[in-house]
Amino acid sequence: MDPADIQLHRLYDDLAYLWPLVSPPEDYADEARYWREILRDKLGPGCHAILELGVGGGHHLSHLTADFEATAVDLSEQMLRHSRRLNPGVEHLVGDMRTIRLGRKFRAVLIHDAISHMQTEDDLKAAFATAAAHLEPGGVFITSPDHFRDTFQDPLVDSSTRSDGETELTFIEYSYDPDPGDTTIETILFYLIRRRGELRIEWDRLLTGLFPRQRWLDLMAEAGFQVEERPGRPVDIRWQPSLLVGTLSKNAD
Repeated sequence: MDPADIQLHRLYDDLAYLWPLVSPPEDYADEARYWREILRDKLGPGCHAILELGVGGGHHLSHLTADFEATAVDLSEQMLRHSRRLNPGVEHLVGDMRTIRLGRKFRAVLIHDAISHMQTEDDLKAAFATAAAHLEPGGVFITSPDHFRDTFQDPLVDSSTRSDGETELTFIEYSYDPDPGDTTIETILFYLIRRRGELRIEWDRLLTGLFPRQRWLDLMAEAGFQVEERPGRPVDIRWQPSLLVGTLSKNAD
């Protein structure tokens, strides 16, 4: 089978119902605690207004809503349905992180690994501009790229098996770089779904961005951020090598 024949991004469309098994909310607890520590360090105490762009199923955000007043944006209505159930007190909006403008400011903007869906430098610039446009001067932007070109391992293979008592999912992903001359990588995903004794196999394909570490830092700086790089604290050190923490210049418009 030619990978190009596999439908793109089904996980955010017809296969979105599998998301709680692919990446359960509890898997985000330690990482979210670390993000909370950074937000408290930067913003101080209080129930600050935060915006998460590319919230997906809301699993990461669910560990922050007790401490912050959150607004959530995602391009996939199917994924937002998960987040609305998990985070009922949060305002949810459908929108593209590259273009959305809400007309209000927040103390912090978060983009978790959804930032990896930016496939070109223009996409990254647009997402960073959106973050800056929604921040008060001195506000904080935190993002978490899955990979830097400098450290990406080709191929990268991961798998897991999880069950909710009714459905058992074995999830296999294979990430590789078919063209090192461009700024994308490809991930082929296999879903082996067992339910009521029957096995079904589904395929999926993702295209995500891959950029040198220094380009991330440079483009954030160009968007008006003073940037710090902090350890990503991933479960698997092959993923999310760093958190990038930007503070918006107090002279920003």
